[in-house]
This record gives sequence, C-alpha cells and structure tokens, in this order.
Amino acid sequence: MNFTSDELKRLLPPLLGALALLALGALLIWWADGSLRGAQRALAAAQAERKQSAERLARIAEEEREVKANLDIYQRLKQLNVLGGERRLEWADAIARIRAQRELLDLRYRVERQKLLSAVPGKPANVEFYASTMSVDLALLHEEDLLRFLADLRASGNAYYSVKQCTLQRTGLAATGSSITPRLRGDCIIDLVTIVDGGAKQ
Repeated sequence: MNFTSDELKRLLPPLLGALALLALGALLIWWADGSLRGAQRALAAAQAERKQSAERLARIAEEEREVKANLDIYQRLKQLNVLGGERRLEWADAIARIRAQRELLDLRYRVERQKLLSAVPGKPANVEFYASTMSVDLALLHEEDLLRFLADLRASGNAYYSVKQCTLQRTGLAATGSSITPRLRGDCIIDLVTIVDGGAKQ
C-alpha cells in the first residue's frame, strides 16, 4: 500500500502519539516492576526483623523462666540453710532433737572434716560444693525407725543430706518382758553437703 505525502502527514501525529504511549507504558511497567521489587525487599526485611524480634522474645521468655526456676531453687536452699559453711552445732542439735522425739535408745555419730567436692556436673564457676561425711550408728526396734530418722534428718535442714549407704544387722539379743530391747543396729554413711558461692562473698 502506497501512502501519499499528504496522508503520511496526517498519520504522523497519531503514530508519534502511539509511540509516546508505548514508551510511557514501558516506563510505567519498569517503574511498577521496580516498586514491586522494592516492596518485596521491604516485606522480606520486615519479616526477617519480625522473626528476629520473635526469637529475641522467645529467648527472653526462656531466660526469665530459667531465672525464676533458679531463684526458686535458691530460695529453697536458703530456707534449708544449705547455703554457706558447715553448721556442726545445728547438726548436733538436730540429731539430739530427733533422738529425743523418736526415743532412740542408742545413737552415736561422728562427723569427719569437710572436703571439697571437685566433680559436680553443671556447677557454676564461683559456686563450690563441700561435704562433711557423717557416720551414724543407732539401735533400732524396727526397720522403719531408720527410715524415720533419715526423713527427720533431711527435714531438719542446715545441709543437703546425701545418704551414701546404710546397713542393718540383727543384734541377736532376745526380747525381755521387763525392758525394750533393740533387735537391730543401723550403720549409715551420710554426706552433709553445703554450698558456698564465692562470688557472693566479694
């Protein structure tokens, strides 16, 4: 098809307008694509920041739970007087009281020198665990007397009482009608554990 010069002159403005519209459309597409990529980057950054904030909050909540649990343990140890040095007078008073309350006929004990427990799993750096080993020899009317003695000892506080071993033996004494005769003897080795926080002393 051949166009005259007059027709070409008339077609030129619409063609130029179409080309301008195409260029404007391409420019709008490029701008929209850039805006979309920028929005996607901003969204990804916001999601990453939100994830980091959620992780921080979770860590803070976990640390708060650990602090609360450790504080509860600390308060319990403090109530039991387990924190600090050994308390030999309190131990002697507790044993005398238990002996009188339980009416134990014969009870002898010896507490050895305190020693440092060097291997304690999960021990904090400044905290040291000490044990004073106590040997107990007592006469018993019944096996349950020994269990009651150990329970009373634990309830008395002033240390953590770790029973290492206990043995029971029959005395071989015959029961008499005139007096109560212990038929058993119990021998126990018990560690009286105390905790010293070196950082708290400074």
